Amino acid sequence: MNQVPTIRLNNGTLMPQLGYGVWQVPDAEAAQAVGTALETGYRSIDTASIYGNEAGTGKAIAASGLPREELFVTTKLWNGPEERWGRDNVLREFDASLSKLNLDHVDLYLIHWPRPVREDYLAIWKVFEEIAESGRAKAVGVSNFLPAQLERLRAESPLVPAVNQVELHPLFAQAELRALHASMGIATEAWSPLGQGKELLTRPAVTAVAEKHGRSAAQVVLRWHLQHGTIAIPKSVTPARIRENLDVFGFELDAADMAALDALESGRRIGPDPAVFDV
Repeated sequence: MNQVPTIRLNNGTLMPQLGYGVWQVPDAEAAQAVGTALETGYRSIDTASIYGNEAGTGKAIAASGLPREELFVTTKLWNGPEERWGRDNVLREFDASLSKLNLDHVDLYLIHWPRPVREDYLAIWKVFEEIAESGRAKAVGVSNFLPAQLERLRAESPLVPAVNQVELHPLFAQAELRALHASMGIATEAWSPLGQGKELLTRPAVTAVAEKHGRSAAQVVLRWHLQHGTIAIPKSVTPARIRENLDVFGFELDAADMAALDALESGRRIGPDPAVFDV
């Protein structure tokens, strides 16, 4: 665990740069998967209300016996269209997440999507200011926010998001958004950092760098994230891959390697477009 570097968020909180994501892990499997990750050495766990596995994640955290201060737990508000997101509803959902996780606080709480067609993220963010002030979330941030939404938050709130978690991988590297984050003091976190393992890990540029270093394709892509200063949360339920994804600190990509992976940029998303997503 000592090998995993940390990112100092804009409120001083330290966040491990490599964590374990549990998207699409059924709740019944989450306790075992998260338990394996914690045993392997991960100390940052990323879940969300909509994933339906906060309870299983909480069971693994409790069973691990690890001191709470050694763990960094992230969850997210699913600000779905079935609700009007006033203060009471936001606080209710936050309380429900804490209850399922069996924790008295989380380290990071995120608005899962901006849903700009409804423009309620500003009202939600005002409640996030309150949650941050209470200390029940050490830091608060956003997920899938575009530059226009980040700029609007900056114009209308004194609280800058600590993190923006977005789709990011060599095929969709988001260089302009990362630069904006840097200028605003927002940490960049990548979901689907391995491009969901589809075409990315078989690209000749990736496999060539992997062969050069005697590493797997996934390991060199995770190194690419780390060396760009991005926080990455790879997901797997396979114990061998969980261990492999953490074993990325014994080598370093050189400038040519980084350039080869940077050149894979396609401008194409795998996931939904935040400008229109509202389901």
